[in-house]
Amino acid sequence: MKSKLMKDGINRAPHRSLLKSTGLTNEEINRPLVGVVNSFNEVVPGHIHLREIADAVKAGVRMAGGTPLEFPAIAVCDGLAMGHEGMKYSLASRELIADSAEVMAQAHAFDALVFIPNCDKVVPGMLMAAARINVPTVFISGGPMLVGRLNNKDMDLNQVFEAVGEYEAGKITREQLEDVENNSCPGCGSCSGMFTANSMNCLTEALGLGLPGNGTVPAVHAARKRLAKQAGMQIMRMLEGDIKPLDILTEQAFENALTVDMAMGCSTNTILHLPAIAHEAGIELSLEKVNEISAKTPHLCKLSPAGEHHLEDLDQAGGIPAVMKQLDDLGLINSQLITVTGGTVAETVAAASNKDNTVIRSFDKAYSKSGGLAVLWGNLAPDGAVVKKAAVADKMLTHQGPARVFNSEEETVKAIWAKEIKPGDVIVIRYEGPKGGPGMREMLTPTSAVAGMGLGESVALITDGRFSGATRGASIGHISPEAAEGGPIALVEEGDTIAIDIPNNSIKLLVEEEELEGRRRNWQKPEPKIKSGYMARYAKLVTSASTGAVFEK
Repeated sequence: MKSKLMKDGINRAPHRSLLKSTGLTNEEINRPLVGVVNSFNEVVPGHIHLREIADAVKAGVRMAGGTPLEFPAIAVCDGLAMGHEGMKYSLASRELIADSAEVMAQAHAFDALVFIPNCDKVVPGMLMAAARINVPTVFISGGPMLVGRLNNKDMDLNQVFEAVGEYEAGKITREQLEDVENNSCPGCGSCSGMFTANSMNCLTEALGLGLPGNGTVPAVHAARKRLAKQAGMQIMRMLEGDIKPLDILTEQAFENALTVDMAMGCSTNTILHLPAIAHEAGIELSLEKVNEISAKTPHLCKLSPAGEHHLEDLDQAGGIPAVMKQLDDLGLINSQLITVTGGTVAETVAAASNKDNTVIRSFDKAYSKSGGLAVLWGNLAPDGAVVKKAAVADKMLTHQGPARVFNSEEETVKAIWAKEIKPGDVIVIRYEGPKGGPGMREMLTPTSAVAGMGLGESVALITDGRFSGATRGASIGHISPEAAEGGPIALVEEGDTIAIDIPNNSIKLLVEEEELEGRRRNWQKPEPKIKSGYMARYAKLVTSASTGAVFEK
């Protein structure tokens, strides 16, 4: 046991004394020490109930003969941070979560860890930490929120953002907006669509570090507490078998995760997080690999915002094991990899079945023969850009129009609400990348405003920032290199023509290279937007979105 370094022998009497001061008995001290990393707080709806999940995990650990010791992790709610200065801190919190978990686990010599995340950056931050620390580990998320209901229609957070645009366009009244506000988020859990939080919790299953059901069992169901107890018991089996994250997080596991990602049309943010997690595991996950896997993976699920289904529907249909079974039947995943179940992917999917083929489609009825995400390249994005093509209207898969250029999200939203954006326009939001933002803000407010104003099928939006998993439409993010680094997006001028061809993975600025060279010579690097504190340090260390926005070595 790793914890013996801290608690065994005569010279560790002071250490045992400190442990006893917390109320631990000799019997508890002598057992394996299991860190329970709980991201509970009273701010985030996806985390408000995590004390109950942690209690269930700890009960499972004790039942299986271990001693659980809980410690906290921070969590940012992207919905609450959206559309203001707070969103700069969301992606940046991922590194703090990974660092602080590493600090606590290494300083206190834990034998094993159970991570309890739920929302957007917490899941990848904890996965990054798990790869670094590399002691036996199990993930158990808080689970998704149930869908809201209003006038016999399913509702989620996305509808609230879009309803704001509808109100600004004069399509609904203030009272109707308030009805949407009051009925879209009915209780605890991560927001109910295939947004970033649920995408990453589902992909934790596909990677092999979450038990079946981790991504889909609703937060309020008793099955979620039972799963948490199972996670607590399973970590002791992982410890006994000495199965560690780096035994599970192989290159093939990341390919499995990308395949599931493409089949489900997950959030574009997965293309930031999976490369960052792979980086911690010593694996390079390139953007070329994303398109390679997308090209051969059918799009089987359309969950909100791309479709009408939600996470509870996917859970009832059989969850991630059912999706992976269909992919395995097509020979698209490696089913011989081990997972936290102690068995293989093949053993997990053997017990799965698709209980609703309207939620999980068969190959012959797939929404498309290729995956739900795509990486675009061209002179506007030499290092790549990412789009959730599953959520793009067919008529917008190819688009050419004049650039409407804005140097911040706030400028853009003001112009949209002032009705200055016209059908056919290509909105360009720049200086919002990892360094330029800093923090690479999500752009759900402008994309929802575009949709709410009735422009979702006629206006494209591109940015060196990123998009919420709740975003739909021709929204292309992660433009790399970013504007603050002198990328071509910094050279776009009002009225320039931009050509987007998603089926052919292309995004181009239709301006002669000679003209661009002249603009490049005249470009001046902007002053940092934040000059002190954590975000100033973050801006100096963070790399491009094309690398997963990891820190420089």
